[in-house]
Amino acid sequence: MKIKAISILLAATLGASSAFALEKGAPAPQFDLQGMDGAVQLAKLTGKVVYVDFWASWCGPCRQSFPWMNEMQAKYGPRGLQIVGINVDAKSEDAKTFLAATPAKFTIAFDPKGATPRQYGIKGMPSSVLIGADGKVLLEHSGFRDADRAELEAKIQSALGAAK
Repeated sequence: MKIKAISILLAATLGASSAFALEKGAPAPQFDLQGMDGAVQLAKLTGKVVYVDFWASWCGPCRQSFPWMNEMQAKYGPRGLQIVGINVDAKSEDAKTFLAATPAKFTIAFDPKGATPRQYGIKGMPSSVLIGADGKVLLEHSGFRDADRAELEAKIQSALGAAK
């Protein structure tokens, strides 16, 4: 029951943020969040292609996206890709339980107050934003389905090609 109430509250909060929706080519909003291994700051990733994924422990499609993101980080990290998963759970313990069952081989950050998804205009979980090496938004994507994998990978490849 508590998870359902939190989900409804989060959905209402995120849904009210449409005024903040990003446009392709706009500068990505900066963030400075606590991560598993210290601060996670978008500014420190300048020059890299960054795939920001917003996720929550209660989100089924989020669980499905993690193996794909692990694969993309391993495959394209050496070419300049950095995946950052931003967790929006109110309690980091929920995220850590999720991560124990579904490990991440990419950077994890925590935003329990939901400020970053509001800045990015996120309306549901999972949602992702691809940011070019120049710090500008290349793509916004909602949800995660098997059918999305090839298209998202092609966008990452294209962004990495443009970053050279």
